Amino acid sequence: MNLLLVLPLLIPFLTAVAALLAWNRRYVQRGLSVVGAAGLLGAGLGLLASIWREGVQATQMGNWPAPFGITLVADLFSAIMVVLAGLMGLAVAVYSVASMDAGRESFGYYPLLHILLTGVCGAFLTGDIFNLYVWFEVMLVASFVLLALGGKRAQLEGATKYVTLNLMASALFLAAVGILYGVAGTLNMADLARQLSLVGQPGLVTALALLFLVAFGIKAAVFPLFFWLPASYHTPPVAVSAIFAGLLTKVGVYALMRVFTLLFVHDVGYTHTLILVIAGLTMVTGVLGAVAQNEFRRILSFHIVSQIGYMVMGLGLFTHLALAGSVFYIVHHIIVKTNLFLISGVVFRLQDTYQLKRLGGLYRAYPGVAILFLIPALSLAGIPPLSGFFAKLALVKAGLETQQYLIVATALGVSLLTLFSMTKIWAEVFWKSAARSPQPAVPRPPPAALILPIVVLAMLTVAMGLAAGPLFTLATRAAEQLLNPADYIQVVLGGRL
Repeated sequence: MNLLLVLPLLIPFLTAVAALLAWNRRYVQRGLSVVGAAGLLGAGLGLLASIWREGVQATQMGNWPAPFGITLVADLFSAIMVVLAGLMGLAVAVYSVASMDAGRESFGYYPLLHILLTGVCGAFLTGDIFNLYVWFEVMLVASFVLLALGGKRAQLEGATKYVTLNLMASALFLAAVGILYGVAGTLNMADLARQLSLVGQPGLVTALALLFLVAFGIKAAVFPLFFWLPASYHTPPVAVSAIFAGLLTKVGVYALMRVFTLLFVHDVGYTHTLILVIAGLTMVTGVLGAVAQNEFRRILSFHIVSQIGYMVMGLGLFTHLALAGSVFYIVHHIIVKTNLFLISGVVFRLQDTYQLKRLGGLYRAYPGVAILFLIPALSLAGIPPLSGFFAKLALVKAGLETQQYLIVATALGVSLLTLFSMTKIWAEVFWKSAARSPQPAVPRPPPAALILPIVVLAMLTVAMGLAAGPLFTLATRAAEQLLNPADYIQVVLGGRL
């Protein structure tokens, strides 16, 4: 058994169990949560380093050989996503120490957070498409309870919309899995990659591809299946919003990239062109929704939708550079979007509202918070030399190389509208005079546990821009493995090719 593949599942699961055993001791749960998240990050970094040196790795649980047993497998893309899950988990765990209320802590917030991380890592590491469904359901259960925890009316309304649409996606997913098994006789993804190429009914395989596109499209919040996200992500405590914004939709994007590079590549001219059209529509509708909003977290929620379009754009273009750009963009966006939600929580703590019209004066009272907002905000808009500029540059260059000028123009136009909406937040929250009572003569800084994760994520955003070369090299190698899955198949199936 390859322990490096098991630890990203074992650590958050055992952390959740330990936190449950410490049910009535909130301070113990906080410590366990931070330590467990740090352990997950360490395990992810170890897995990434091992795969960088040795290539794709797989392990067969219970010593049942593939394709009959449960396979865990990781390439560079999977390992990168596990590292990001650990990083965001650690940032949110530290932030939660100072932001989460006692009521939610007493009713299982920390165990649920780590069950969610278990489901996320399971989805990234599974080599079986039915087990991908199982991990999606683990995530759905944990995220629904986190969303509804507290029982406020807005939360329950958002949670109802969230779970209804995601259950529909799960039903479609399960139906597609059943049909896929009937067609190919296997659910191991490496074996499916081999068997689907032998199916003599390409039309049926294309119909299956579209079923998976709809199911994963709901999870990823692409056009026109995104409306559940801005209706729900602004309702829970900000720590929950942040972990959702950073990871949950990216699991859907990961699933799309996995199946449409490994399984459904028989009719790229149709399926991936459709994905490219969806990417452009997702960008435009998401950013227009953001421009129309006047509530901090709702703007950020619509921007999640818009930015998903950029990630899916690389998959639609389906070139080496485009997929590398998508991987780079996912890394950039997870860090930046999580950070923006965490900053919105600091703003709420300082002025007790998310409504832009009721905010103001924070640049004068808290210049450090204003600067910490500017870094991820400008990166989201693609301003150099921050990480978002290089992520968008790669995708734009890939679009120009394939002569897809319309999607390039869309991406550039959406970047301008993103900058406009970020400027609106800056003007309303930080630059204008205070909208309500004057700021205190000696402002009290927010607690260190709130600021530390924001500072670290902001520093990573700057570092990713200044040292984009090494990160893009990593993204390029990940894209090579996605476009040429022979190693993935060989490692999982061994001699059964």
